Amino acid sequence: MTSSSTVASYGLTIANTWDDIDNSAVWQDRIFHTLAGLCGAVAAVALIQLIRIECRVPEYGWTTQKVFHFLNFIVNAVRSIVFLFRRGIQKIRPEILQHVLLDTPALGFFTTYALLVLFWAEIYYTARAANTDGLRPTFYTINGVIYAIQIALWLVMWWKPTQVVLVLSKIFFAGLSLFAALGFLLYGGRLFLMLQHFPVESKGRRKKLQEVGYVTAICFTCFLIRCIMMCLNAFDKAADLDVMNHPILNFFYYLLVEIIPCALVLFILRKLPPKRGITQYHPIH
Repeated sequence: MTSSSTVASYGLTIANTWDDIDNSAVWQDRIFHTLAGLCGAVAAVALIQLIRIECRVPEYGWTTQKVFHFLNFIVNAVRSIVFLFRRGIQKIRPEILQHVLLDTPALGFFTTYALLVLFWAEIYYTARAANTDGLRPTFYTINGVIYAIQIALWLVMWWKPTQVVLVLSKIFFAGLSLFAALGFLLYGGRLFLMLQHFPVESKGRRKKLQEVGYVTAICFTCFLIRCIMMCLNAFDKAADLDVMNHPILNFFYYLLVEIIPCALVLFILRKLPPKRGITQYHPIH
């Protein structure tokens, strides 16, 4: 009984501490400013890597690798600014502008990592001597449809701000995250298996195998966590991420689904392209 009482007392103490932090304006600002600093650091790393790649191969224009790092920079920089001014954003009226500012980086995050899936799909189908002409138009079409749906949801939310529309918007993001997770599982898995069965054993092959395996696991996991959290966010007010008084939840959520995955992927994909003979990097038209 004594042991049970001690555990219960300890659990109550943690719960009270959590509530105290959530309801403290000082701690709210500290946590959101910490998130702003972390996102800013990731944005700086992406920008530095983009500059290094451009200095290495300026003659190849906007390759997939350059665009990927540029989008990482933009998404994390915007997210950093949003976190830095989070308290002010909470007071913006009409309320729809809050949703636009909070949701736009998430859309950019999806596009950034969907581009990586596209790149892997191109490598996979090219290696199998299949036609890849339809991949990029499909990528642009899917992103166009997704942004159009989200804009339509914002307009409906502005015109008639009801709980149903808000839930639909969050479920849309959950579905988007699941779609991205399955994309990484499908094309990351296919590319991993293809490299695994590649007949020539080499150091480069082993490194590429590890690279694809790690990035697939990281991105699949982060998008799956995002999907689950968005579902909880839609139906459980205790899991609401769009409010100031849930700073601890926001901290762990963004740490797990954006900051750590971005940092790890940028680290894994840090290798610069060779100066000559690049055949795997495709310009964005």
